[in-house]
Amino acid sequence: MGFGHLAVAVEDTYAACDKIKAQGGTVVREAGPMKHGTTVIAFVTDPDGYKIEFIQKK
Repeated sequence: MGFGHLAVAVEDTYAACDKIKAQGGTVVREAGPMKHGTTVIAFVTDPDGYKIEFIQKK
């Protein structure tokens, strides 16, 4: 086991999730604002099962 997850800043979290799904990838948390906040995030998994967090740039 290496790490919990890594995070990547993206321009549009919703579009990034759509692209992942269109290519057969798995979105485990759909894009949306964080609980009690406004930052939009999403989680996807890579082929090895590691979670990758998308954080929308402000």
